[in-house]
Amino acid sequence: MRVESQKATCQDWVKESSFGVWFLSTDTWINRVLKIAMDDLETLMIDKLDSYPIILDVGCGPGHSLLMLDQRFHPEKIIGLDVDPNVSERSADNAAACKCDVRFVVNNAASIELPDESVDMILCHQTFHHVVDQTSTANEFYRVLKPGGVLLFAESCRKFIFSLPIKMLFRHPMDVQKTDTEYLQMLENSGFLINPDSVSRPYTWWSRPDLGLFEKLGKKPPVDKEETIVNAVAYRPA
Repeated sequence: MRVESQKATCQDWVKESSFGVWFLSTDTWINRVLKIAMDDLETLMIDKLDSYPIILDVGCGPGHSLLMLDQRFHPEKIIGLDVDPNVSERSADNAAACKCDVRFVVNNAASIELPDESVDMILCHQTFHHVVDQTSTANEFYRVLKPGGVLLFAESCRKFIFSLPIKMLFRHPMDVQKTDTEYLQMLENSGFLINPDSVSRPYTWWSRPDLGLFEKLGKKPPVDKEETIVNAVAYRPA
């Protein structure tokens, strides 16, 4: 494992709460949030390849996504990008379990220190809503992806981030939060192609104000609602 650069300031991102840091290694996060999102994103892919040689995992945190990427997409190398200077220590066990080479870059996602057209896939799972300069970050994703490369994008939307439990337990830059359509439009403005069939808007139990209790009691979710989650597979044109 290698750590290659360190360049991020407090203006670039909003540091997670202590509760949020703890939550990222719970069974609920790993199996009910991350794994389910990865399953969904994989089904949304068009003409999935047998291998994506170089994968960039943006906001890899404790590294649970590293192992999932390694098992599902068979890369030669995964680059774990995070603003936390302790990312290599936090991710050490998961990185060691990967078959591929893993290196870490301590870096701001809005100014990624990687060459143009250098990665085959980017995973951005529940990271974008922590970023202050989202437009620059989307442009950076496009820049570092190879032509034909794929972006796996899974994000909580404004409705969820502004809910009372999330505001109390987690920390986010509130003035940049977006709706599902605004996130998709931003990616398209950066040059990405998004097939409507490669987008899903799951109304997950954990993103609901009642945590899914009313549906268990027989009340159907509202049809006309502001979306809480958006998953999308976007491509840089070949």
